[in-house]
Amino acid sequence: MLKTISRPLVRLAERWLPSALTFAVVLTLVVALLALLLTDSGPVAVTRAWGDGLIGLLAFMTQMALILLLGHTLAHTGPVRRLLTRAGTVPRTEAQAYGFVVLCAALASLITWGLGLVVGALLAIEVARSGKERGLRLHFPLLVAAGYSGFVVWHMGYSGSGPLAAATPGSFVEEQVGATIPVTETLFSWWNITGAAVTVVVIVLAMAALAPSRDERVVQLPDDAELGAPDTALLETGRDEGPSPAERLDGGRLVTTVLGLALLAYLVTYFAQEGFVLTLDIVNWTFLCLIMLLVGSPAELGGLVVDAARNVGDILLQFPLYAGILGIMTTTGLLTIFADFFVSVSTPATLGLWAFLSGGLINLFVPSGGGQFAVQAPIFLDAADTLGVDPSIVIMAVAYGDQWTNMLQPFWALPVLAIARLRIRDIMGFTAVTLLLTGVVFALTIMLPVWF
Repeated sequence: MLKTISRPLVRLAERWLPSALTFAVVLTLVVALLALLLTDSGPVAVTRAWGDGLIGLLAFMTQMALILLLGHTLAHTGPVRRLLTRAGTVPRTEAQAYGFVVLCAALASLITWGLGLVVGALLAIEVARSGKERGLRLHFPLLVAAGYSGFVVWHMGYSGSGPLAAATPGSFVEEQVGATIPVTETLFSWWNITGAAVTVVVIVLAMAALAPSRDERVVQLPDDAELGAPDTALLETGRDEGPSPAERLDGGRLVTTVLGLALLAYLVTYFAQEGFVLTLDIVNWTFLCLIMLLVGSPAELGGLVVDAARNVGDILLQFPLYAGILGIMTTTGLLTIFADFFVSVSTPATLGLWAFLSGGLINLFVPSGGGQFAVQAPIFLDAADTLGVDPSIVIMAVAYGDQWTNMLQPFWALPVLAIARLRIRDIMGFTAVTLLLTGVVFALTIMLPVWF
């Protein structure tokens, strides 16, 4: 059944889906046209809104780039890489390989989205390499699609930017609602945990079911997708007397260990004083702490960061384009038109469902969990207050919509594709299946607190 659905989707993606950059440019033109047609803004106003919006997410872009950089670096530290190499030998059959990759990527995404993206890509390569050596016929694009499909649960986990923003003192949510909304009512609510668990099971079974049969063509791991160790060697000194004191310091664990312990002390103090309050910055410092404690030296860390930075470039280039789209949608009122439509057809029982669908639609235009949340959540929080709906429901509903349509939006697939040396059209047909299945799960999940 799933293969019957996936085949036309794969063919459609391979033939018609452009590159991620082209997609962003076309999307910009579409949003500009919609603003001209649906609002009172003229061409000059739309152009100004786009240009002013280009710098609108610079602070958030820094946080996002850092979390991706740190996730990539953490995944490439010696202990984590050895773990991934061993993990690549775990699946014994083709179906197990696809299910195993999506399971590990999903669990990593629940820890932090940056780690999930990188682990999904690296594990897909390791599983493909190990399977190739053992004679398994593994379709590499499907393995990478499985790794990216694990990303579909990221906003339900530790680094979910929407729920974290709602839990952060001084945020717009506190100003609007009158109090912060702790993660115990959002990320760690019984219904969100249930939805995350069901979603992981569904996508694991789906990716395993999509395994090609013996008579179907497969594309195996290409040579240029092999994992290579980052260049962390110290420069040659040309001296016979051995490394200098400075070189010994750069090649030892002292500096990174001291910084790691300092970060650990800060995190312990922070949580002792603030309780379990998570923000994007705290997530970043948590993983920076782990990196410092796991790397062998500043020299090794430098090589890891240089390697990680290569996969951040595409996102840094495209983030201003999506910030420009956000500028058009907010300045012209286009985003409010979309959101108000969903609010107008909502009831207390269906507000969460409509917020989810609205979040999924807007994420196609603005694939930024935090940026989208900042402009969309206030509208639905007002509606929740008017209709007497728990604000945690609309907060998670917008988050679900954001993570859901990432399976069609190519922006966050960029680091995965950069590591795997694939094109977006190679995997998007498979991730469209993930979109269809998880859409049902998310819609049911957001209704659980209403029903029970």
